[in-house]
Amino acid sequence: MSSDADIRAILTSVKTIAVVGWSPKPDRPSHGVAAFLKRRGYRVIPVNPGQAGQAALGETVAATLAEAVAKVGPVDMIDIFRRSEEAGAVADEAVRLGAKVVWMQLGVEDEAAASRARAAGLQVVMNRCPAIEIPRLGL
Repeated sequence: MSSDADIRAILTSVKTIAVVGWSPKPDRPSHGVAAFLKRRGYRVIPVNPGQAGQAALGETVAATLAEAVAKVGPVDMIDIFRRSEEAGAVADEAVRLGAKVVWMQLGVEDEAAASRARAAGLQVVMNRCPAIEIPRLGL
């Protein structure tokens, strides 16, 4: 479980966030959270293979996390909007690509993946939403 101090440190230090599982549909949580983060001044890179090449949030949607990093350079935080059973592969890719933080959204938990990411030096947050944590912490 991440402490408020840990979450505050993450959210005040990261600048670029890849949202894996971003949706172009305004009623989807991934869309709303990505837009919220963009409004708060983060650079948000949408990742969705079905929308690759489209423009969103002032960026080009990437098909994969690796493609996002290849196009924009290092990404500080990976915000995972995928089912828990798919989160491990994303977390492992985040490690390979040099991310600093793996953030698994509400309802997304994979303790084995979290352990692997932590062992590689990444910070991990699970079952939380930055769009909830930012106002809650007064950031």
